[in-house]
Amino acid sequence: MAYEATGRLHEIFDEQQVSEKFRKREFVLEVVDGQYPEHIKFQLVQDKTALIDSYKVGDEVKISFNLRGRGFNKNGQMLYFTNLEAWRIESGAGGASAPQGGGNYQQAAPRAAAPAQNQNPNLRASAAPITSDDDNDLPF
Repeated sequence: MAYEATGRLHEIFDEQQVSEKFRKREFVLEVVDGQYPEHIKFQLVQDKTALIDSYKVGDEVKISFNLRGRGFNKNGQMLYFTNLEAWRIESGAGGASAPQGGGNYQQAAPRAAAPAQNQNPNLRASAAPITSDDDNDLPF
């Protein structure tokens, strides 16, 4: 399931070569949702790490991302990881204009047999396919 978020770039980190076959780049999006801004960390992986090169801190952007979760057994203890994996970055000024104060999440129109409705009106999900990442060497 794919999601979108709109906000202001708060921080952009350098690319990290995690292993011989895996690299990532993280960035933080400031999203105003209520009284206090939220700082949400996203990651770009593999060939997507350069998507953020044309943006700078302070730019208003719209992020398309997948919610990814994995379990990893370390020394008999199960650990869980959640990542927000961005796959598209657009200028916040392009297309529909973003609110002046920060970010928004919107839920897409449901398809024929839609699952239970999300109670958070600020969250947007679409039915875009999630690509497999069986080709990476992550331990989780």
